[in-house]
Amino acid sequence: MKKATLVILISFLFFGIFWGVRRQFISHAPKVTLETSADGSRLLVDGKPFVVKGMCYSPVPIGKDYEYNFWGDRNQPWLTDGKLMKQMGVNTVRFYRIGKNPSEVRTVIRDLYKNYGIHSLMGTYLGFWSWPPPNYANEEFRNRVKDETLEMVRLYKDSPGVLMWVLGNENNYSFDRDIQRWSSEAIDALPDPDAQRREKARIYYSFVNELAKEIKKIDPTRPVVIGVGEASSLDLASPVSPDIDVVGMLAYRGQGFGNLFRQVKESIDKPILMIEFGADSFNAATREPDEVNQAEFLKLQWKDIERNLAGGKGAGNCLGGTVFEWNDEWWKGNENIPHTWSVHDEAGHWQNSSYHFDAYGTDRMNMNEEWWGVVSLDPKKKPNGLNERVPKESYSVLKEIWTK
Repeated sequence: MKKATLVILISFLFFGIFWGVRRQFISHAPKVTLETSADGSRLLVDGKPFVVKGMCYSPVPIGKDYEYNFWGDRNQPWLTDGKLMKQMGVNTVRFYRIGKNPSEVRTVIRDLYKNYGIHSLMGTYLGFWSWPPPNYANEEFRNRVKDETLEMVRLYKDSPGVLMWVLGNENNYSFDRDIQRWSSEAIDALPDPDAQRREKARIYYSFVNELAKEIKKIDPTRPVVIGVGEASSLDLASPVSPDIDVVGMLAYRGQGFGNLFRQVKESIDKPILMIEFGADSFNAATREPDEVNQAEFLKLQWKDIERNLAGGKGAGNCLGGTVFEWNDEWWKGNENIPHTWSVHDEAGHWQNSSYHFDAYGTDRMNMNEEWWGVVSLDPKKKPNGLNERVPKESYSVLKEIWTK
């Protein structure tokens, strides 16, 4: 054999070995698509139907608040949580916002997907909680939010664990419920409050559609979701948001969702992903933890989601959902008072009579913000530095449904 031929063969051999080893460390990037047929809408991952069985995920430890950088936590809470989630049947987590260090974010997404098969919904608040408050009628503000959103897509579009992009959360409350109010001279000049509300809706939903179009130029491989609270203004979104793929719905309607799926179908006729729903585990009437009622409500809520999946007996436009939430958040009751973040606050923070089991508790404030997790946190830390995760009854109930 000639020397040149031998060198070529050895080179091919080493290249093959190198590529085989390298492939072991490269995660497969699944293809994510939507399919609509006569019996409804489906999410497909690598061509196979995929029902989102998810958790809203923000593993903030006891004593810290929402500003805590869990992405860079040296105790790596996502590894402990990912193992528990996989056992439960979770296949997706929703991140409300992304960490500031791209390397840390990529590590979390990769570890969840590679180790546990858990996909990530990548989210942004679209500046909703900015200070000064957001103003979607202001070009400078819109441009800043646009730059931040598209940068997120550029940074993480090559991360195989990413399932979809989620734009906003309940930003429509700025015109549907006057939370984080914004306006302009042109809006204020309109003749009545309803005309002003409709114009704000048009401006906001048009802006989100513009973002969706730009995202698809960067990443044409994943659906874009718009996060909304309830369905009151989706009819105004429909004519100006053709490039949105999925409606990400937040709804707290008690044991089920009533006519929600039909409402959305009649208003905008796009698939629904329930990106936030659930029940808390503190009973405002008895003033005691109540895991039984939390578990029952979550079971019934999920049954309603199943009923409205493609091929079900309902609207056929649901893709699944992400439960609010994975773990209790001890900082929420008094988010501006740090010394309270190590106290599990039992106070109710708002009222919702749909949660009838404790709707008539003290002051009728029955929604307990610090008790929504399907796992509780023990103040005593484990050897790995984390608060111990203690699965609640709702964890077991959803596990039985999701793993059968």
